[in-house]
Amino acid sequence: MRDSWRHFIAEFIGTYALVFVGGAAIMIAKDSNSPTGLIGIALAHGLIFGVMVSALMRISGHFNPAITIGFVVARRIGVPMAGVYILGQLIGAIVAAYTLKFTFPFTLFEITRGGGQSLALQVSGSQGFVLEFVATFFLALVVFGTAVDPKSPRIGGLAIGLVVTADMLAIGPLTGGSMNPARSFGPAVASGIFEAQLIYWIAPIAGSVAACALYEYLFIRRDVEPVDHGVLRPAATTDERTVSGTLPASRV
Repeated sequence: MRDSWRHFIAEFIGTYALVFVGGAAIMIAKDSNSPTGLIGIALAHGLIFGVMVSALMRISGHFNPAITIGFVVARRIGVPMAGVYILGQLIGAIVAAYTLKFTFPFTLFEITRGGGQSLALQVSGSQGFVLEFVATFFLALVVFGTAVDPKSPRIGGLAIGLVVTADMLAIGPLTGGSMNPARSFGPAVASGIFEAQLIYWIAPIAGSVAACALYEYLFIRRDVEPVDHGVLRPAATTDERTVSGTLPASRV
């Protein structure tokens, strides 16, 4: 039970920080007197995401239901614990959005939908779906390639924050660059506007599942253990050694 609370609180804090800082940056950018634009918004999201992943990745570090569901498909997390993660993410996003609603000028919150996302007028639903799918695919691939793969470079949240920044620079003006159902859902609850929520849920989840499955089952190496390497899990039987002449592969 204590372990569940640790994960819940870590996911709550990380997602709260992402929605609060990201939403605040979007609202400030809408202020006509502010020099902050797309670059500032992208950097705010990337920096806070990378920093919070680095700070909390020892405990969890998803802050995104799409990533958590991708981990379930890759069998990196169980369904019950995934539910704890997603609950913490959604509650953190909603609380952060209401914090912005009560602290920023009402008009600014209203015109920006609390930092929420929406499709540009020239972008169709199918185009928005593909853009969010591709951006989240890149994000999940980087998560696996830098934080999950046992042979990956240990660079904390730097690469993850950078891919969030790059994705937002690429598609931010078209879809808002969500890549995260919680990030879209929290402001939608606080503002009461649920435009394109199906896209902001289904596309990131599909992109994350595709990337996590690809990396888990194709890219991660599972070398054959040498005979003198010690006990394998599960241990090979005498019959298996006799028939195959070697030891069965195990995960590394």
